[in-house]
Amino acid sequence: MIAEDHAFVQEGTRRLLDMEPDMQVIGVARDGIEAIERVEQLDPTLVLMDISMPRMDGIEATRRIRLLKPALPILILSAFDDDQYVFALVEAGAAGYLLKDIRREDLVDAIRAVSRGESVLHPTIARKVMQRFGGYRGDGTTSTDTLTEREIEVLRLAAGGAGNDAIALELGVSARTVQSHLSNVFSKLGVGSRTQAVIAALRQGVIRLEEIE
Repeated sequence: MIAEDHAFVQEGTRRLLDMEPDMQVIGVARDGIEAIERVEQLDPTLVLMDISMPRMDGIEATRRIRLLKPALPILILSAFDDDQYVFALVEAGAAGYLLKDIRREDLVDAIRAVSRGESVLHPTIARKVMQRFGGYRGDGTTSTDTLTEREIEVLRLAAGGAGNDAIALELGVSARTVQSHLSNVFSKLGVGSRTQAVIAALRQGVIRLEEIE
């Protein structure tokens, strides 16, 4: 489902995605309130969300949709990379954040990646997130203590942008095993996405920014 208030962008994105054999746009919304209504009516498998929309912006819509359907991935596609938007959406639970200057192929690949349970951040956005949270250090008393060495290893590779297949190849395990490790990480940290898991681990010093770079 696409949430985008500009008709030209909305229609162009819809046509682009409908050309893909494994994708179908089942609905569109012109503002955040309509996006919430469409999600409840249509039950999409992924939402492509703009930020700046009338009545309700993409930040609040993302937050409310995540409350309604915690497992539904929301991919942000926006012209804005302002810190206030980036951090608000990451904390609201967005599975990815892309800027509208990306290529068509990159958008399609990102949608497939997010549909597999991976997180996707535009390089500019990724730098902002890592710089913001990379300097945090916790006191070692949170749930990150319960992570196993292998789970930390998987999380470190995921933080560097590796997908499930790449992580599996690096560790010599199956992609399903990688997904199982990530599910355990999400459960232990009480988060719903890779990005949120990475931020929690950075805040507690479980992984370090230099390791990710």
